[in-house]
Amino acid sequence: MSQASESAPTSSPAAPGSASQRTRRSTILAFVAANQWVLILLLTIGLGIFTGLVNDRFFNPRNIISILEQSSVLGLVAAGATILIISGNFDISVGAIIGLAAVVMAIMVRAGYPEELAMLAGMAVAITCSIVNATLARLFQAPTFIVSLATAGIFTGIALALTEGIIQLVPNNFTFFSSTRLLGGNLPLIFLISLLGYVAVGFLLRFTRMGRRTYAIGDNPRAAFLAGIDVSRTTVLLFAINGILIGVAAIMLISRIGSALPSTGAGLELRAIGAVVIGGVPITGGRGGVVGTFFGVLLLGVISNMLNMLRINPFLQEIAFGGLIVLAIGISWLRTRVGSDR
Repeated sequence: MSQASESAPTSSPAAPGSASQRTRRSTILAFVAANQWVLILLLTIGLGIFTGLVNDRFFNPRNIISILEQSSVLGLVAAGATILIISGNFDISVGAIIGLAAVVMAIMVRAGYPEELAMLAGMAVAITCSIVNATLARLFQAPTFIVSLATAGIFTGIALALTEGIIQLVPNNFTFFSSTRLLGGNLPLIFLISLLGYVAVGFLLRFTRMGRRTYAIGDNPRAAFLAGIDVSRTTVLLFAINGILIGVAAIMLISRIGSALPSTGAGLELRAIGAVVIGGVPITGGRGGVVGTFFGVLLLGVISNMLNMLRINPFLQEIAFGGLIVLAIGISWLRTRVGSDR
């Protein structure tokens, strides 16, 4: 009687390199998800090279300096927005605050007050308005988005009442910031001030107790409260820091344009939020950093300059801006998916 031989189960051999390819692909996705600023930097470099090949004036030092100057004011506003969004808050009244602060500074200078006193007054206005937003939000337990949306109208109305809608020209004042160049004329002072704003925010987020509290509040405010963090006090302090950056941005802006209107900073808040999201800070808060915001602002500046250089309809800039935000949302989704797969 013949004994049936048992055959060992056969398994199909894995395709050569398939495991390593999957590992490599997963590593790349994880790196992109964790370092969104790298993708933004590569995109910025690619757009710059493309524009330079079509129009060699793009690489002209004067044009590069112009991009840095144009990105400076938005950079300061975006640095402040980074802190707020990480903590789960928003300030939609930034443009109105800048308009009011700029109007106050212009009126004071035209009335004969020293520039230094006018700048201090503008800073005080910006800080006070920001603290008002945070205080009202905590007092009424309302989202900062809604509160700042309401106060934006109040701040703009005050600026309109002060100026009666008349532009306040100060062409010979505050010019020190916009006209000063460092390193042989290659580094605008206004851009250096913006960089210092990024450094200050980055240091606060990474190396201070307030920075850790900011991430904790953005990740889970209830858990942060139960852990002993004074959420209300920390939120007010974060808005005060945001007000300082807004005040400096207002000074830089009036220095560049030499005039002030209630609508001087209109639209900056939305571009700042867009730059923060493009840089990798999720709208839900709790994660992110200021490095991505820096490259997000730089990318927006390069795109704006590129459209001008290539003589493309400037209205397409809004389409590009919206498309970048959609791309950033997609990358944030990828980041979440990769993180959940681990």
